[in-house]
This record gives sequence, structure tokens and C-alpha cells, in this order.
Amino acid sequence: KIKLPKKTARRYPAYELYLYGEGNYAEENKNLILTGIPVLFLPGNAGSYKQVRSLGSIALRKAEDLDFKYHFNFFSVNFNEELVALYGGTLQRQTKFVHECIKVILKLYRDREFAPNSVAIIGHSMGGLVARALLTLKNFKPEFINLLITQATPHVAPVMPLDKYLTDFYTAVNNHWILNAQDLRNLTTLSVAGGFRDYQVRSGLAFLPRLSQQDSALSVVSSAVPRAWASTDHLSIVWCKELILATIRALFDLIDENTRQITEDPKKRMSVLNHHFVRHPGKIFEENPEAFTELTGAFTWIEVKTSKWTYSVYNDSDGKYFMFPLASHRKSYSHVYCENSMLDTSSWIYGCMNSSSSMCLEATDLSWRAELLPTVKVVILKLEDYPSLSHIVIFVPPMVGNKFTLDCEFFKEDSRTLQLPVTNLFSFGLSSSKILLNSTGLLYNVQLQHFNQVYQAFRIYIESHCQSLKERKPSVYRLHIPWSHEDSVTVAKVPSFTEISAKLHIAQPGNDRRVPVLNIYSSSDCQYEVILKTSFLQILGQIIRFHAGALPVYVVSNILLTYGGQLSTLISTGQCSEFSLELVRTAKPYKVEPIISIVVFLQGFNWFREIWDSLSLPEVDAAVLSSQDVWFPLVSLILFLFGTGIAYWSGVFFSASLRLFSSLWLILIRPPVLQKDNKLITPRRLFVVGSLALVSWTTCGAFAVFIIYLQYLFKKPAHILVTFVFYFQDSDQSKETLQNSSRQMVKNQSLIDRTSEEAQSFSNSTTVAEAVDGLKIHVTILYLFTWIVLLNLPSLIYWLKNLRYNVRLDPDPCRSTAIILVCILEILMNSSTSEVKSSKLLKIAAKVPLPLSVAMLAFGRMHLYKVPHFVTFSLLLHVLCCIV
Repeated sequence: KIKLPKKTARRYPAYELYLYGEGNYAEENKNLILTGIPVLFLPGNAGSYKQVRSLGSIALRKAEDLDFKYHFNFFSVNFNEELVALYGGTLQRQTKFVHECIKVILKLYRDREFAPNSVAIIGHSMGGLVARALLTLKNFKPEFINLLITQATPHVAPVMPLDKYLTDFYTAVNNHWILNAQDLRNLTTLSVAGGFRDYQVRSGLAFLPRLSQQDSALSVVSSAVPRAWASTDHLSIVWCKELILATIRALFDLIDENTRQITEDPKKRMSVLNHHFVRHPGKIFEENPEAFTELTGAFTWIEVKTSKWTYSVYNDSDGKYFMFPLASHRKSYSHVYCENSMLDTSSWIYGCMNSSSSMCLEATDLSWRAELLPTVKVVILKLEDYPSLSHIVIFVPPMVGNKFTLDCEFFKEDSRTLQLPVTNLFSFGLSSSKILLNSTGLLYNVQLQHFNQVYQAFRIYIESHCQSLKERKPSVYRLHIPWSHEDSVTVAKVPSFTEISAKLHIAQPGNDRRVPVLNIYSSSDCQYEVILKTSFLQILGQIIRFHAGALPVYVVSNILLTYGGQLSTLISTGQCSEFSLELVRTAKPYKVEPIISIVVFLQGFNWFREIWDSLSLPEVDAAVLSSQDVWFPLVSLILFLFGTGIAYWSGVFFSASLRLFSSLWLILIRPPVLQKDNKLITPRRLFVVGSLALVSWTTCGAFAVFIIYLQYLFKKPAHILVTFVFYFQDSDQSKETLQNSSRQMVKNQSLIDRTSEEAQSFSNSTTVAEAVDGLKIHVTILYLFTWIVLLNLPSLIYWLKNLRYNVRLDPDPCRSTAIILVCILEILMNSSTSEVKSSKLLKIAAKVPLPLSVAMLAFGRMHLYKVPHFVTFSLLLHVLCCIV
């Protein structure tokens, strides 16, 4: 643990700074006499500072291999495992603390021979966003950071926008980065996303906002990272060995030999990151590789004149050079392709400019043009790009105890490029597109036409048949997405039947006309059949992946429509309908969706946008999503149907739970005889409201909301829970049946008498029909209020977890809303349907839920914290109906 200045420790009592170490290295650094390169790790939502171990341990092993010529000091911040992805009120505090930590870290190196001027930062999840937010601080010096690596960080928008502080923080950070793009050129940023296995942060959110300084920012998906080629979940991206190795290798390659710190050259930093995270040539990084190489050694020179060549070697003690003359191939072919199954880091392919008839003395190293794949190194050269080359030279070093294969072929690009139109979205997998590869080539490029939207999802089946049964190298299939680094690589035995999922993290930009390509690195004597089908389940998966965070809005919208329908039936029939029946009747998407679609359409016109802006109305969320290419017309309909299903079944579960709870309440608690109280506002209730308002103001608003919610559940039974028992047991609305039901439930005679007295008292105070109506409407209100509690729960959890540091949650996203809700619920729990029926405002209260549902879907998809406001307004009208 690093001792912080007293002022900093007092201001941030919940946060700490640590230096990671193990073994002798840890003992040597206990006195904090540090000589390495500082790297600061920032954990994410509910993350631990101990997650730095994976990085620190592997970096230490590599430093030991180099005899500590260079080494890194890994620091880590303890954020007390705060839920910053769900509660944004603490993000600014974390950012300021990290700033203080950076100043403390740099002071530790003061007066050292190679003292650093900056700190490299690696941030996981929300830690990466906090690192980006450092640049928004007024007194922060941008030169404090020159390298930022983020892991599964949602840069674009919050996964669940549950409070205003979270969305405002994102807006401030992204706007600052866009407006100050030129000032950020000295900061190199790498964002690594987890791919489709990361169910918490979809990779589309982890791509840095498209900035003008594309040369200083890089976004990749782990499935496309060389030597990793695998998707990771949200946590395993921190300790995935393949990604950690790529990160540590990149860090060591970034070291400047003169300063013994990370290089100040932005071009070199991007070159290193591209080498390790985008295209790895199978060689150790060199900043300035030599332009020409002398091909020396007493090796045999062999000229190859065929257009297709294969060479296998095992235990060959003699090295060889194979020369391929280009003059005879330039007219017939456009490209040359070579692959090498020896995955070492030595050079193996050269371009010869001036050669004698038998050998080439000086050549350019083309190994840097190669690309590493899981089983081979491959290189594709366009002949017209190398007009000065006379020969391609392949070097085979002496091999003892090793076996590997070399393949080369000349080909025309047109003959190896095929087009495969993708199937229609609505084919549901019933139709398919097929293509047969009959050629004996080593490489095919299958272009997937019209595959450019995130809601498209396909299954690609590749079946390989071979002429003979001899052992072959495996085939490699790569789905290449040209507009973003999100490729996926699959290795398959030959012959085999392989299934590949094809779906996108980012839609095709409007100004990009490139097409996704399925690269097939094949065996020469095999036939391949490619079959593509639409996958309906994966389409639904894409919709859930991109829009699951908006589902609560659709669920509450359905409940609100049902609530309005129940009030309408109360007007028309004098009775309140069942929740499930009313949900089926009123929750119709055509009541809500067309209005939103019309507004989005009209916003495309300048005159409508001017009127909209003059009214100071926020932009419709659907329009924002459309601009991000993650929205299409049927999405909202599908989500609405999902919301209806969730509302229906959770409503059934909720009612069943209340039924069980009311039965247990009557048996165990034995509530007293009910007394009708005609006054909605009494001194006692005013005291309760004042007390809870004080709790909300001095502690946490969500805590006050939770208390009034429990009070509604436990106190309202004094008015309706007895009715719950009798109603749910199919009461025939007579005293005799009530007594029989009580006898079945309770064997104790005294309790039977007590229940009969309660029923008699209840019958004297109101009719059974009114009691049943009260039951139905209060179940719906409780159901609505349950969702308000759930949406405010993250701030309550955060407050409880940090109670030892601060009694008052500051800032509090629901303090003012809580005070209003306390007043509303205290009145509603003491109201009855007879008061509502006679109200002059009932017609208004019954019609308002529909426009509120429309507004909720229009403005709440990307701002979940607005949902309780719409519900609160609707309940407020209900309260006014009880009074007026």
C-alpha cells in the first residue's frame, strides 16, 4: 500500500493506491526505491485492485528474462469495488483520485536517473472511462499520460443508464475528446473488446468514438488479436493469457532505449500496437527494419518455374534458397501467395531486385508483409506493386528434428474471388445461398454481399471433401470485416463440416463500400462447399445484445397501459378489471409505436426540427440509435412484445406472491379488527411522511423509497390483505364462505372467530365489490412501484456499501423523486376505489398513462432514470383523484 498525502487520504477515505510485487522483487521495493516504468491499473465496476496481478506477474517474468534491463512497476487503485456502471455519482470522484495517484506515483521517481514524465494506464471496464475522463479535469496535465489501454470499456454509452450522473459523465468525456481531438494526438489509445462472449459490455460500445485523429486511437476485438484469436467474457479479458502476453510484449517494445521509459514518439507507439494487436507478421518488432538484406551462407539455390509449388522438409541439415522468377508469371497472374507452417520469428521470404542466373546476393525482406494465422504464416503480394522485383526467394533453414511445409502459388485475383449474396432477413433459415469451390487453389475470398447491418445474423457451413485420405494441414477460415478490427478465425480439420457464426459488432459506415469477406486458407486437393443461412435465433440474440438495457422501459410501459385501462373500466363499468386480462386488452404496440416512428420521420425535416428545438424537447432516443446504425423499424415492435410477455408472467408471479404473503400474514400475524378511516391525511401520516422525507434528505433517497415500499406491503394488509385471502380462495362474498375458508386455512377456533369478526367489520365498512376492486388496482400500483424500487436499487446498494464512510449519499439521483413518492404512497395506501370513482379527475387520470407510455418509450430507452418520473406523474394524478 502506498501512503498518500494526508489531505488526499482524508478527502478519499474509501480509496487506496497499491504497488504490485511478488517474491524478491516485492521485498526489494518495500522501501519504494523504484527504477522501473510506471503502469497504473484501474479496475472497473465492482472490480478489485488485485486484478493487476495477471499483468504484473507476466511483466515480471519477462523482465527477469531480460535480466531487468527494463522492467515495469505496476500500481493499482482500490476503488472499494464500487458499482460505478450502475451509479454514476462517484465517477468524478474516482477521476480526481486517479489524478492525485498519478502525481504521487511520479513523485516516487523524483531524482532517479531515468525519471518518468508520464504514466501508462491500463483500465478494465469503467476504469478505462475514468482514465479518459482525466483529460476533462481543468488542472490535469495531458503529458501525464502518453499511453492508455482499455479492456472491455464501454466508451460510447453506459450499458444501463440508471442515473443522470452516468449519462452526463459520458457526454462530458466524449464531447471533450471530440472537440479537443487535435490536443490528444500525443496520447495513444488502444481499446480491446471481448467479443460475443462478453455479455455485459457488447463490443460495439467498446469502440472508441470515431475521431479525426485516427492515427492515435485503435479499437480491436479480442477475436481479431493475433496469437489470441478468441473471444473473452467481461472478467476473463483481465487474465486471458494470450491477451496479457500481447499487452506485455507491446509494453516492452514501446520502451525507448535512451530514456528507459515508454517512447514519446506517437508513430512508434501506434506501429507497436498495430504489430501486436492488428497484423502480426510473425517477426519480432523492429522500428526501422533494414531495407535490404544480404542473402549469405553456403546454401543450395534452386530455381522454381512452376506456378504452384509445395515443399515439405523434416530433419534436413542443409539450408536452401528457392527462386521464383517473376517475369514469366507477370502476364498470366496478378498475385503470388505463400504460406509457411514454421511459426518461428525468422525471415523466410525475400524479393530479389538484381539477381544472377543462379543466385540473389541482395534482397528486400518481404517477411514483414506476412501475416500470422493460428497454423501458418501467409503472405499475399500483388505483382504490380513490386515492378522492380525479378524473383521471389523462399529461404528454408537447416531443420533438425522439425517438420514443416511450404506452399506457394501464382493466381489471378478474379479466379479466387467469389461473391455470395446473403439470404434475406425474413427467410428464417428456410432458404440458403451456396457456392462450390472446385479449384485446387490454396486461397479463396468469398465476398458476403449485402452483409452490413448489426441485426443481420447468419450461419455459414463449410463442408470439405478430399480426393485422398492422406494427412493434411488444417484449414483456416477467417471472417474479415474491413471497416473494423473484429475478425474471427476458425481452424478446422480436413475433411470436416464446420459451422461459423456471422454477425457484426458495428454496422457498415455510410461512406464505406467495402464488403465482408470469408477468407478460406485451404488444402490444394480438397473441394469446399459454402452454405449460408439466416439464423433467426441469432437475430433475436443481436436484438437482445444491442437493446436488452431498454427492456425495463417496455415492461413498465406495458404495465402503465394496463393501469390506465383499469382506471378506464372503473369509469365505464364501475368495476376494476384483472391485471392479466387488462394487459391483453390494452397493451397494444400500435397505440404507441406509430407516434414515435412519425416523430422520428419528421425530425428528418429542418422545419420540424426547428419547432422541436424551439420547444426545448430532447431528441427522441430512436433517432439517436438510428444515427448509430443500431436501430431498424421492427426492433421496437419485438422489444414491445418481449416487454408484454415479461409484464404478463412477472405479473402472474407477483400476484401469486401476494396471495401467499397475505395468507401467511393472516395466519401468523393475526391482524387486528379493521377500522375504516375516512381521513386520507392525519397527523400520524404527516409525521410518517416528514420522517421519511428527512431520511431521504439526510441519508439516501432510494432508502426512503424502499422503506415506503415495505410499508405499503406490510401496512396495506390492514385494509386489503384480509380481502386478498378471501378473494384468492374464491369467496362467494358471504360471511358463511369467509368462515369456511378461514376454517380450511386455520384449525384454531379462536382464530376462526377472530377472522369472522374481521370480515364482519370489513363488510360494515365497504362492499365486497369495492374491496375486490381495491385489491386489483393496488396490485397494479404495487407492481409499478416494484419497478421504481428496482431501478433505484443500485444507488441504495452503493449507499449501504459505503455507509461506513458517509451517511449521506452525495450526489443522490433520486432524492427529490423519493420525497414525492413518499407523499404519494402514504396517501394511496390509505385510499379506496370508492373515492376514486367519484372523482372529477378520473377521466384525465385514465387517459394520461397512454401519452406517458409513448413519452417513456421515446425518451427512456437511453435514459432509464426517466422511467420513475413518468410513473410518479401517473400516480400523482391517482392521488389527486382521491382528494378531488
